[in-house]
Amino acid sequence: MALKMIQKVPLLWQIGIHRGPHVASVCPLTRLLRTSSAGQPSCVACPCVRRQGCKNPQSARGVRSLTTIAREPCFIASSSVRLHRDSVPHLRLAQLHRPTAAEEQGFQRRLESCSSSRQVFKLLCSVEILSDTMAAAALHRVADLEQDGYSLKDPTVLEKDTIRALCLQLEQDSGRLTDAGLVSALLACTRLFLDPWSTLMVRLMSESQDRLDCGKLSIQQLCTLGKAMLAIEGPGCVILEQVMEHIQKQSPAQWSLSDLIAVYKLLQGGVGDDGKYSDLLNAMHTHSQTVASRMDSTAISVLLHALVTLRQNQAMPLVINLCKQAVRHVPYFTDEELTLVVGALIHFGLSDHYFVEALEKYVPTMAFTSHPETVTKVIQFFGRRNVLSPTVFDAVAESFVYRAENYNTSQVARQIMAFGMLGYLPPNAAQVFRKVENIVQTRFSQFQPRTLLNLLHACTLVERFPVNFVSKVFSSYFLEQLQEQDARMDRLVLAQLTQLYMTVKLECPFYQGPRLLPKYRVKSFLATGRSIETPADGHLYNSVKTGLIELLGARSYFGSKVLTPYCYTLDVEIKLDEDGYVLPASRTDDVYKRIALCIDGQKRFTTNVRKLLGREAMKQRHLRLLGYEVVQIPYYEFDNLETMTSVVAYLHQKIFPHTYRLSW
Repeated sequence: MALKMIQKVPLLWQIGIHRGPHVASVCPLTRLLRTSSAGQPSCVACPCVRRQGCKNPQSARGVRSLTTIAREPCFIASSSVRLHRDSVPHLRLAQLHRPTAAEEQGFQRRLESCSSSRQVFKLLCSVEILSDTMAAAALHRVADLEQDGYSLKDPTVLEKDTIRALCLQLEQDSGRLTDAGLVSALLACTRLFLDPWSTLMVRLMSESQDRLDCGKLSIQQLCTLGKAMLAIEGPGCVILEQVMEHIQKQSPAQWSLSDLIAVYKLLQGGVGDDGKYSDLLNAMHTHSQTVASRMDSTAISVLLHALVTLRQNQAMPLVINLCKQAVRHVPYFTDEELTLVVGALIHFGLSDHYFVEALEKYVPTMAFTSHPETVTKVIQFFGRRNVLSPTVFDAVAESFVYRAENYNTSQVARQIMAFGMLGYLPPNAAQVFRKVENIVQTRFSQFQPRTLLNLLHACTLVERFPVNFVSKVFSSYFLEQLQEQDARMDRLVLAQLTQLYMTVKLECPFYQGPRLLPKYRVKSFLATGRSIETPADGHLYNSVKTGLIELLGARSYFGSKVLTPYCYTLDVEIKLDEDGYVLPASRTDDVYKRIALCIDGQKRFTTNVRKLLGREAMKQRHLRLLGYEVVQIPYYEFDNLETMTSVVAYLHQKIFPHTYRLSW
């Protein structure tokens, strides 16, 4: 009798008679949905999508009504999902036909090759048997393809029959899913921005809570569940706290490498903010040191990025170890991985000689093909670490000429800034800066004010003067925009504006545009922290000062750290009268010549080549234009002097090369 009633249901559907509320435990059902204005609970089979940017799980729930058609109950409880090749896919479980490991791996490879959601759905419909982990992986792949910030590019993708059927089966059989399939499906649903109050999500969360209470979830499964709950309820979630309690019950020394990486990623997602779980992190760092040699390229990049996000500056021994391990992986990193690794080394201020050599071999092979952000990050690394490699810079310069149109404004600016930092001009400099000029001309309005200022300032460091655009930078409109971007313009911004203005006045005398208002100028380029002048090395300065006293006869005959009216600070200033005699430093009249001694320590040069940094070369160039006689005292010459006699003789030859020195 019951069988006859079930068989009549399709006929009732055809004549417009709808069944009452569905009971999920009766049989697998496929729900046919339609949008409704009635205030009904959200549907399970096709969960509603949160509005873009919505963080409140109770808001933005879709309102739908549903009708159902019944199928004959014919399934065996298990954790595998079977797809039927109907116009609307129907899923059911079949324990006896669970895919083999090889079949699952093959499916995963085919899934990763899908470049659109439609291809994912087509793949699903072509597969005879799906395990729950395969079904969850399919949802993850759809999320990979459709995610766009805090929403989906095409929300209607959730209305497709295949994904509706998949969600329905996960809802109906949540209690039969494996632990791995359950938590992976829950995480996939959060990545698709499904309504947390839909029945599907509630059942998955409820079942996950039950499995968590049993205490049988593995470390990786706990991390997957933790990431899902973090997305749903945030770091204050009770279930998330339970997850962390279970994770901490086991010593990190007992974890596998994949477990270790999974916990790092969970903590990185927001769980480890504000210094929470510092003891756990320290134990993880210790264990990471022992297994670093077994890490592949993905693990190294993920771990370094996690250390940056978690602000683990105390873990420098681990960072150094990972940097050493990264050397052999340089040719095999994906673009994303290499970007993360290089970004971490920039953050921690670390550069390894062997890592630099590996990049020098690799960059010429990837400069024309890698992702723009990867190329930018690599050249930014060389600039920040003051490593001048003509091989790398020339390759990036060549690629810039051909690829610049594909770069965003930030990438253009950061690449040119690297050249400016090191004061390096590539062989094709004319083509490079012609391209820069075209980009600024055509995309001027797209540049953020701070980005544009950085770009133009970098050009002046290599004696390329952006006269056509300086007038716009000094306009009141641009300066107001700059203030809006930075509520209080810091000293570095004001110093860049001042130096840009000074450069135009000194080196482009034909400039007739607006002047930089005095309120935007600084009095000194030298400042604590970030500065466009490098302070003198203390030890080198004291050694030179001692030699000068011996040479000139008294401390009063030279000034130290003299601030000029032109914002630059002189390490040492010596004044001469018209006859060439040295005047006391306090004299202000009868000064015929001023000698500026630049006591250049290692920090004023590139690390691997004895070449002044761009900002130091500009300073000495400007001092000469301002009338100073610049005398350079480089560390690599002075450090070779072993006796005071040799020091005095060296200084005399440097400062007074054409005069004979009398003994005091």
